[in-house]
Amino acid sequence: MIETILNKIEEYETIIIHRHERPDPDAIGSQSGLAELIKSTYSMKKVYVVGEEEPSLRFLSTMDEITDSTYEGALVIVCDTANTERISDQRYSKGDFLIKIDHHPNEDPYGDIVWVDTEASSVSEMIVDLYLEGKKRGFSLSDKGALVLYAGLVGDTGRFRYPNTTTKTHQYTGELLKFNIDQSEFYSQFYKKDLKMTRLEGYIFQHFEVNEYGLGVMNLTSDILKQFNVTANESSQLVNCFSDVEGLKAWVFFVEDEDSEDIRVRLRSKGPHINQIAQKYRGGGHPMASGAKAKDWEETKSIVADLHEACRSYQ
Repeated sequence: MIETILNKIEEYETIIIHRHERPDPDAIGSQSGLAELIKSTYSMKKVYVVGEEEPSLRFLSTMDEITDSTYEGALVIVCDTANTERISDQRYSKGDFLIKIDHHPNEDPYGDIVWVDTEASSVSEMIVDLYLEGKKRGFSLSDKGALVLYAGLVGDTGRFRYPNTTTKTHQYTGELLKFNIDQSEFYSQFYKKDLKMTRLEGYIFQHFEVNEYGLGVMNLTSDILKQFNVTANESSQLVNCFSDVEGLKAWVFFVEDEDSEDIRVRLRSKGPHINQIAQKYRGGGHPMASGAKAKDWEETKSIVADLHEACRSYQ
């Protein structure tokens, strides 16, 4: 599979790389890391990264603006996106050939080539796989490429604390640290919070609820977000802020988004599998980290009931 993808990268002169909407560090890291890998190896190829901007991650990479005509005869690669509905910039189908690279369960096997590895900690880890195999035929990686891939590994493993962290993850991290990466500066940028986020975090600590079966629930209405001058996207930085509370098995953030009629559902777990619940509510993801959408606050009650049952029955 890796050899086939490398062959396709060699074949095309224009390559456009997408990832999922509302990007996290692995989405940006895998997308931009792959772009840097290709640029470092083939300076004459036209390589673009597209999708919505995420201000908190601009220190890693910024997106390109391209016209529809750029897709003519292009190779399109989508990173870290389980289903087509969540691809940021829906022009992904306008290219000549489509490749999916992902580590989520393959519920929507779109694309002419589908490379899915659910054992990988992150798609950034998969791009390191691509790089190491590509080295045999002359592929190279820049310091910037190593940095964004490192960010993806750090982000999706929770600083190497989550169960998806493997021996391979640490080995590949070691490969990336052979490059010129300023870890102190990276972590300073990665975990910095401005005053409004710090105040919202304090509000969450005061108001989240945990039931008798270890389910944590936090509701962030649009009024609360306005009160703290925080966007729905920015609030995602705080989804794990009370994850170390004793007895917590799973938790959910419901976030009301002014720009959408839906309520964002951010699901996390330390044991009960939550991705099937996410799929039930127009979402998906990993067994321990998923996302979904609720039509309204009434539907959030059904989600809480399902999570309650998952925590109650978990041993």
